[in-house]
Parts: sequence; C-alpha cells; structure tokens
Amino acid sequence: MFHRIVSLILLLSTFTAAQNFQIHYEASEDREFFVTTLEMFKPDQYGSTFWFVDMEYAAPGVRGVSLSYWEIARAFTLPINNLSATIQYNDGVANFGSIGQAWLAGINYYLDLGFVALPIDILYRAAQGADSPDFQLTTTWFVPLMDGNIELSGFIDLWSQDEFGSDEKQMVILTEPQIWYNANEHLSIGGEVEISNNFVFGADGVQALPTIGLRWTF
Repeated sequence: MFHRIVSLILLLSTFTAAQNFQIHYEASEDREFFVTTLEMFKPDQYGSTFWFVDMEYAAPGVRGVSLSYWEIARAFTLPINNLSATIQYNDGVANFGSIGQAWLAGINYYLDLGFVALPIDILYRAAQGADSPDFQLTTTWFVPLMDGNIELSGFIDLWSQDEFGSDEKQMVILTEPQIWYNANEHLSIGGEVEISNNFVFGADGVQALPTIGLRWTF
C-alpha cells in the first residue's frame, strides 16, 4: 500500500484543488490491519503539486503505526501540448528501519484515448543504496460510471532496481486498481487490490492483496 493516486484526470479537468482521507482494512490472511492515506492535489498557473502519506497500523500490542511512507511530486507545464516536466521524492520509515529514499525526474505526457485519458510519467530514478540509476514508468486512470456514482481508478508502476544478492537488475510491477461508490459528494465506499511482483520483500511470484475502504473527500 505504498502508492496512492488521487483521481488526477478528474482533478485536471476541473482545475480545482482536492484533498481526501482514506482508511483501508487489509483483508489478507497474514495482513489484518488498517492503513490510512491522506493525499492532496493542487494545480496552479505553473503546473501542479501532488503528495500523499500512507501509514500502516500493524505494530504489536496497541496496533500503532508500524510503517509510514510519503511521496511528493511537482509538475511544471511545458510550452508543448500535453507535456510537463516533473520531479518527485519518495521516502519512508518502518519498524525495521528506513525504507530508503528515492529521487525521480522526467516528463509527463497526457495521452487522451477518448474513452480514457492516461497521464504517463517517464522517469529517471535514483534510489538510496542503488549501485546505478534506474528508470520508472507510471500511469493512472479514472473512469466514472453511472453518472459518476461509481469510479474505477488506480495506477500502475513499472521500475527497475538492484536484485537482492545479485549484481543484476530486476523489474518491479505494482498496480492498485480501485473501485468506489460515491454515497454523496464527500463519502465513498469501496476498496482496492494491490497486485505486485518483486515488490513485497521475500514474496515469491505475483502477490494480490485486497482491501475494503472508506474515503472522505474534503
């Protein structure tokens, strides 16, 4: 649950700032705890700013915060249609220690396919402790259904990183498709499935971790 994406396409189309708070319950057998997310998106005359903070509540005993992770991304509009420059920073800490920071920079291209628009990030990735730089590709989607009462949204990340115990690189895939029912203009009910490969440390093969959740949009 490291990566959460606000509905950027909807927000870009309305050019208004938006914030939301989400609380998810991890429904997997070995991951029965709550996760909260606070995120904000704000456009301005130069581009936009997006950030989010994730917290997992899996500490023994009182079930306090066991992991905290955040990302911030700044986009700068370029004088070319549908193209922006972006710089991003990721960092976090957990009970076992630092997750490791990463700086990313590159371009964002807004691809309009008619039935869906896909903002695509093409990024240079410099992660703490990496032997050499890596790359990352990211895209998000937002599809309203039933006059906006239902939302399909999410993201997919693909990046390279050092393979543990090897001099080789490995590819990491992480996607979190979400579905929300908008009960009113503020409250949404739904959830997501975190699907990944080479993302969960020590896991073998593809992982699928479902949640159920509530979202409050400010």
